[in-house]
Order: sequence, then C-alpha cells, then structure tokens
Amino acid sequence: MNTADLGLPVRVPSTALFTDQYELTMLQAALKAGTAERRSVFEVFTRRLPDGRRYGVVAGTGRVLDAVENFRFDTDLLAFLRERDIVDETTLDWLAGYRFSGDVSGYPEGEVYFPGSPIMRVEGSFAECVLLETVILSILNHDSAIAAAASRMSSAAGERPLIEMGARRTHELAAVAAARAAYVGGFTTTSDLAAGFRYGIPTVGTSAHAFTLLHDTERDAFRAQIDSLGRGTTLLVDTYDVAEAVRTAVDVAGPELGAVRIDSGDLLLVAHRVRQQLDDLGATGTRIIVTSDLDEYAIASLAAAPVDAYGVGTQLVTGSGHPTASMVYKLVARAESDDPAAPLVPVAKKSTGGKTSVGGRKWAARRLDAYGVAEAEVVGTGDVPADLADRQLLVDLVRAGEVVAREPLDTVRDRHTAARAGLPLSATQLSRGEPVLPTEYVHCPSGN
Repeated sequence: MNTADLGLPVRVPSTALFTDQYELTMLQAALKAGTAERRSVFEVFTRRLPDGRRYGVVAGTGRVLDAVENFRFDTDLLAFLRERDIVDETTLDWLAGYRFSGDVSGYPEGEVYFPGSPIMRVEGSFAECVLLETVILSILNHDSAIAAAASRMSSAAGERPLIEMGARRTHELAAVAAARAAYVGGFTTTSDLAAGFRYGIPTVGTSAHAFTLLHDTERDAFRAQIDSLGRGTTLLVDTYDVAEAVRTAVDVAGPELGAVRIDSGDLLLVAHRVRQQLDDLGATGTRIIVTSDLDEYAIASLAAAPVDAYGVGTQLVTGSGHPTASMVYKLVARAESDDPAAPLVPVAKKSTGGKTSVGGRKWAARRLDAYGVAEAEVVGTGDVPADLADRQLLVDLVRAGEVVAREPLDTVRDRHTAARAGLPLSATQLSRGEPVLPTEYVHCPSGN
C-alpha cells in the first residue's frame, strides 16, 4: 500500500503565511465589528475551463489537508506580523490560538469537474475560513492544472507509460507538487527524487548527454553505464549519430539491452528507423523511449510510431499552456447573526465582466444516461432530488477540524482513471470544444 499520503515523511513548515495580507486585515476588521464568528460557507469553483479543455481534474486535495493542519501562527510568525504592524494586538492574540475547527467537504481527489462545480466547500466561522483562502487556491489551482494536462497526455498515450521529468523547468518545490499531480493524472513514474521520497511515487533515471560527453568515446560511455546499471538500462542514443549509437549500444549490451532513449530530431521518423535497426540486430525486446518537449498533441502524433514510453517535462509542469485552473474561493452563505442557530442566507457577488457567482450552500451530482455515461453536472441548493441522491459528488474531508479523508495516492490515481472513463468519448478529444458535460443549476426547497 502507498502510505505516503497518510502523513508526510518529511517535516513541513507552518503554512500560515502562505496567504495574502488582506485575509488578516479582513479578520481584524471583522473582529472589531463583531462579525468574525458569524457562521459562513465558502466554496471553491471555476467559472470556466481553460480554452479548449473538455473537463477539469481535481488535484491537490491531500496537500490542502496537510496545509490546513499546518496552518499555525507560532512565535516567530506572530513577531513578524507585529514588527510590520500588519494587524493589531487583539488580532495577534486571536491568531496565536488559531486552529481550524470547521468542516471541509469537496469532490474527492482525482474526480473530474466542470464550470460551477463546488469543488471544495469550507464551513465555519468567517474568521477561521477566510484565512484559508489563499493557500487552498494556491494548491488547487496549481495541482489541478498539472493534473488536467497529465490526464490529456495519459489519454493520448493510451497504454504506453509516461515519465514525469519537469523538475528543472519549474520551482524546486513546485516540481514536487507537479510530480504528485502528474501521477494523479495518469503518469507512472517521476525523475524527481523528492517526489518519490515524499509521496512514494516510483522514480526512474539513467543518464544525460553529459555522461556520454564525459567519456572519450560513446562506446566507453555505454560500457560504463552497463557495467554499473546492467543490461536492462536505458542508453541515450542521440548525442552524435543515432544509427551508429544504436549499433554500438547493442554491440556493448547485447540483445538484452533494456531501452534506448531518443531526445531530439523528427521523433516519428527516427523511432521507426531505430525500431527497424534494433529488430535487425536481434534486439527485438529493446524498448524505445522518446523525450524532447512533448505535449499531448505530440504524443498523439506518435500513436502509430513504435514507441514504448514517453518522457514529458516543460509542457507538463506548465499545464500545457494553462498553468492555472482559474479557481476562486467565494463566500456563498452566512448566518444572519452570531447566534450559532441562526439560519444561513445566500450571498453572491453581482457585477459585470463575467465575475458573477451563484449564492447558497450547494450540493453536486452527476446525472447518467440510460447507458451509464455521464450526461450532466447538476449543481443545486436545498434538498437533493431523490433520483440524484446516490450520485452526489461531495464527500467529507474535514469534520470539526479533524481530517477524515486521507487516502493513498494510488487510490486517487485509480479514481481519476474511472472518472474519466465515465465521461462521453468526446472528453478525450484534443480538438477545441466546449466542456463535455453541461452544468445545470437547480433549487429544490427544503422539505420538498
């Protein structure tokens, strides 16, 4: 069992300052106004998917749970806030005892989502919920963007495995989160050892061009690698002349050579030539791995090529052109007063420019057609209709401040595979188009 997500095996710092200053100034003003303890409901959603995307992927939920648990204002953080005069002493005293004690519900990690889906719902006092806005959005926006790109690449790759290798193309800590999100989206391994250590993701890696260039000849480099790592290793064959490198690789390793990697050139043409050459040399079991700025479109173009695996870096960790999921965190309901029994009233921003939102504490369900294929994302307030009761999407994540839904990462990955498989076939098309499911808003009065 993958136990990495059941508790980080590395120490992480407080997440309390992974926030914007206005979260704290709002807190200070609410404390003074006497509204800070008013029961409130915040929801995370996106108004639209990135241009051309048919579905989104929920990723980062496990990291959000860690962030909420580690949202603590220790002595050093409070001293920083005091020295900068960011908030007053009353607010500092309140922050010193901060522990999130509310509830969090949401789409389970790995699930797909659509415009308007209440991806995460945070409930508690205004004060404790508003402080979590920035860190929650930071994690979900980044990880969901990477997972969506990974999912598209995984769909394009079919049964061929994908290697995440983008650490050198992004921030060193973002690289770890990106590897995790890529694994959720369908990648099988990562080159990043920190991701392997923290999350238990399988790691791979052999050599770069520098290793070949270090040696007097390519043969010397191949021999050194095989002597160290065995005949099952992967040899990089495009440092000089590919055809000559393949001949040398098989001569040194024999037909038991594990794989060759191609990192440049016309990958479609070169892959066919290398496959023919390997077969002619008797290395029929030697696999071909291709890298070099791949994205989902390049992977799809290689579907008919004799390729066994893909390595993806830059395009993956930058979301293949869409590095954020554009999620927002909005107050959708709040109590009429500070009385714990006071009823919730819907609230919503009303403005021009496409930034409106729908008020009210929401549920979500996915309606299926007669063949068991998803046909609509239904988002509603009030009671859940009986015909959708067993199709609800939100699950409990935190109850009364305690995390209740940590999962092994492999469970999350399997969930995404199943969720994507339940969508209409057009979901995996790479051509531009609208979200594959429409979002329907309904209101069912309580008691009906």
